[in-house]
Amino acid sequence: MKRRSFALALGSALALPTVRARAPDLVIGQVAPLSGVLATTGAQMVSGGRIYFDHVNAKGGIHGRAIQHVVVDDGYKVDETVRQTRELLARPDLLALFGFAGTANVGKLLSEKVLEQGGAALVAPYTGGEVLRNPFNPWIFHLRAGYADETEHMVQQATTLGLNRIAVMYQDDGFGQAGLDGVRQALARRKLPLSVAAGYERNTDKVEDAAQRIKASDAQAVIMISVNKSTAAFAKRFRELGGGAQLYNISVVDPAEIVRIAGLKNAHGLGISQVVPYPYTPRLPAVREYQELLKRHAPDQHVNYTSFEEFLGAKVLVEGLRRAGPNPNRGKVVEALESISGFDLGGITVGYSPQNRVGSRYVEVTVIGSSGKLLK
Repeated sequence: MKRRSFALALGSALALPTVRARAPDLVIGQVAPLSGVLATTGAQMVSGGRIYFDHVNAKGGIHGRAIQHVVVDDGYKVDETVRQTRELLARPDLLALFGFAGTANVGKLLSEKVLEQGGAALVAPYTGGEVLRNPFNPWIFHLRAGYADETEHMVQQATTLGLNRIAVMYQDDGFGQAGLDGVRQALARRKLPLSVAAGYERNTDKVEDAAQRIKASDAQAVIMISVNKSTAAFAKRFRELGGGAQLYNISVVDPAEIVRIAGLKNAHGLGISQVVPYPYTPRLPAVREYQELLKRHAPDQHVNYTSFEEFLGAKVLVEGLRRAGPNPNRGKVVEALESISGFDLGGITVGYSPQNRVGSRYVEVTVIGSSGKLLK
């Protein structure tokens, strides 16, 4: 009887299905400004990447492994960016970094050799600072054109319209200085002087002095190197002072946020440079895919340039993870990313190499229209 019971038990055990251990996740770390003056932008950055990571996971992941998207908030504070990046890199399972914000923030990671020591790629940071591109460093894979490209485009447009007296309102840090340098260089190429450069304190919207100085300069155009709240505050105050100059801003702002804070009357006509194609009309396959996945995975979110840019960045990172093979590590991911050349994201082509880390030089200027919507 005992022998028969043992045989039945053994037979039952052998009949049970084999349970395979789940493959470990592919861990991606993102430090983003989810609080402070850039909170709206930070939320859009995270959303844009996450909808694509969720899409990939829903399709079975990469080589059968899911992407784990770890996000922490730095409040747009440089020291917090450094501290939290070190903590992420201390995780042995972390493979790459994604979508940070701020020229000064990312610049500190380079100056303190945080990325070098961690040996991990940072893909699609939300900054066009030239100090992050020159001199060449192997750790940052830029998706977007640089601020020098953007400011050149804006100066070209302004001067083509006969607006030769150009002023700059800039955030007084590495981000603002990068844009200011770009404007100076673009004007120098045209043998034009800068009317005035007026800065404001980082992480504030204290722009009264800048508005007064620029209004007094009688500039015909103002190029702003600033974020949402300070841009809106300047546009509002400058118009209240009677300033009639054409206003431009670098690509890092959200037009809906500017209209909400400054009011449509003050925001109407503001030109904004863009480093990815227009995401509101689904003409390109990448835009159609982005809009579809936004509805599916983040139905409470609206179409905007910021989330579209990071959506494209997520596509680049996913391709790098695929090319790194079934058993990736940080070094393999870096090598895989630099092998991406002439890669079609859906009507948008990007490329890297061992000597190049700037994936695209695309720039165009859009305008806030009379209804508050962004127009090409």
